[in-house]
Amino acid sequence: MEKKIKIGIIGAGIQGVCTGLFLQKKGFSVTLFDREDPGSAAASYGNAGHFSPYASVPVNRPDILIDVPAMLLSSTGPLALRWSYVPKMIPWFLKFFKNCTKKNMMHTAKYMHQILDLALPAYDELFEDVDISDLVENKGIMYIWNDQNLKSRELEINIRNEIGAEQQLLNKHEIHDLEPNIKKIYHAGVFYKKARHAKNPGKIWVRLFENFIKNGGKFLRLDIKDLNFDDSKPVIRSETQRFIFDKLVIACGAFSKKLTDKLHENIPLDTERGYHIHFKDCEHLISRPVVFQNRGFGMTPMEQGLRVVGTVEFGGLKNKLSKGRIKNLVNNAKFLLDGLPEHHEDEWLGFRPTLPDYLPVIGSSKNYDNVYYSFGHHHLGWTLGAISGKIISKMISEEKTNLDLQPYSSLRFA
Repeated sequence: MEKKIKIGIIGAGIQGVCTGLFLQKKGFSVTLFDREDPGSAAASYGNAGHFSPYASVPVNRPDILIDVPAMLLSSTGPLALRWSYVPKMIPWFLKFFKNCTKKNMMHTAKYMHQILDLALPAYDELFEDVDISDLVENKGIMYIWNDQNLKSRELEINIRNEIGAEQQLLNKHEIHDLEPNIKKIYHAGVFYKKARHAKNPGKIWVRLFENFIKNGGKFLRLDIKDLNFDDSKPVIRSETQRFIFDKLVIACGAFSKKLTDKLHENIPLDTERGYHIHFKDCEHLISRPVVFQNRGFGMTPMEQGLRVVGTVEFGGLKNKLSKGRIKNLVNNAKFLLDGLPEHHEDEWLGFRPTLPDYLPVIGSSKNYDNVYYSFGHHHLGWTLGAISGKIISKMISEEKTNLDLQPYSSLRFA
């Protein structure tokens, strides 16, 4: 019967682990594959640690077209290009710019909101079985800005109002009351009361993974190189081994494209490179995550210290870490907080899998209805891990979700 159905998941990051846990709840036999152990220095370890149910305003907006040149020229700005990689990205950029219309922006915002609204309850289901009480804080998340680009801030506020995302506008005094140590460079801000943050995303990821194993899940540390079919069942291969499953889930983030290409599906997935650094023993300087909109970076108090995250660098999966981007984070942190020491040597680069319309791909493959996708969550992979896994588990067990899932289908790129 149903219980014997074997499912393979390629990718043991937060997407893969959450998907595995939800599939187990439905009685499936699940095996996770990854070339690294869960808890390694991947995106599920190095992110900002935000659980961001409000973050429905996409990057593909009409005003971004005016802002991009200034962002690229500014040494403090959030955007950088590895020029050697630009020719490879031209098709992606053209598709992205095509999506920067008001209509497409509102489409993305609406369908991001649909799943973001369910993101925290989906995590709460998984956290019922795992004690993470020492690792999650419910203190909200604050965004602040100075008086440049106020039209962009107004646009974001209006979009959130329109789609019903909860927000509380802040004046200078309210910002100071919440975070008195931040230098008074701000003009206004917004507070997301329902948002939470992880004090150590890597540890939460590992605890969820350990629960997956405890529930009878299997994990194989293998680099999956190939994917084909035997009697219409998916077969995956590492260098030395071969595995056959009833159904397969591809959830390996920025590395998913090499597998979807083998399924004759040209999904325009590329990579935003994000960075972090830590200032050790400085986590007490703020009580919650603070994002400075004008420079596109944020700070989160964590167990490892004050984690400073941000910048978007387009440069693919193979280019080395950029010291210029690290320096950018150091300077930005010191711009907001006095008295920071030298940053800790933990300099991290991770890959955000991003599609040109800034919606993830969640659902079955265009050509094979027993292969499912869950990737392309850009800056929100951490927030959307549990809800994406829950949706995939319902699709595989052929249950209704009461959601409109069409916008996340890979068919939109056909």
